[in-house]
Amino acid sequence: MPTNKQRRVAAQRRLQRQLERRAELARRRRRNVLVVVTVIAVLVVAGAVTLFAGIGGDDDPGDTAAASTSPAPEEPAATAAPAVTNADGTVTCTYAPDASGNPNLTDVGTPPDPAATPASGTVSLLMSTDQGDIPLTLDRAKAPCAAASFTYLASQQFFDGSPCHRLVNQPGFGVLQCGDPTGTGSGGPSYKYAEEVTPETTYPRGTIAMAKTAQPGTTGSQFFLCFVDTTLPPEYSVVGTVDEAGLAVLETVAAGGIQGVGPEGDGAPAIPVTIQTMTVAG
Repeated sequence: MPTNKQRRVAAQRRLQRQLERRAELARRRRRNVLVVVTVIAVLVVAGAVTLFAGIGGDDDPGDTAAASTSPAPEEPAATAAPAVTNADGTVTCTYAPDASGNPNLTDVGTPPDPAATPASGTVSLLMSTDQGDIPLTLDRAKAPCAAASFTYLASQQFFDGSPCHRLVNQPGFGVLQCGDPTGTGSGGPSYKYAEEVTPETTYPRGTIAMAKTAQPGTTGSQFFLCFVDTTLPPEYSVVGTVDEAGLAVLETVAAGGIQGVGPEGDGAPAIPVTIQTMTVAG
């Protein structure tokens, strides 16, 4: 028969094994939780990156084919240089030819007098759509080159009859994207220009900002209207604001939902929006 000492030693061993098993179970639980949290974080980041990438414009649908063949260009591509401030307070804008070969580009020339672009004051536009009027106010001080381009394209009836092809309606990310006459998401003018942003650039409700591709210096005609405070990296030129009457139209469109919404949470608005006319009001 075991002695009291032997029974105590055996009990201590059993207790030690129990403690070791509990510690191992706790370690496994912590590891499993860490794995789940990591997976969720990766999915969230991936989704955000996809949506950010979707705020593009004037994309070349032949990019993949071009990458596979990699033909040597006959001439170096024109560079969309940043704006330069002149002594009189105007700026010099560079509207570089888009040599991507994108078949969805429309040649309407370039804005006049780019070397003396106004950098103060505002321009009022009326974006008349089949869902209601959306008044726009462009701020030359924030984005003089974008404001000049936007105004020029409106004067050339570039936007007239074009659909707003993309809607995103999520908490912290609500935009209606327009400005592509082809409605494909890859159309634009035959020129591009540099973004006008700072590290402090943000996209609150009522912002008008210019879309671009993933590459710098690729702003064209596509723009997006924020109907909620929208979280984006400071890469898209803020060109102006939408007033409350216009926001009411945007919110009605957003409430209608997204047609064939994809896994990224975006798509064509279920209530179609067509820009009937875009006119310069003052």
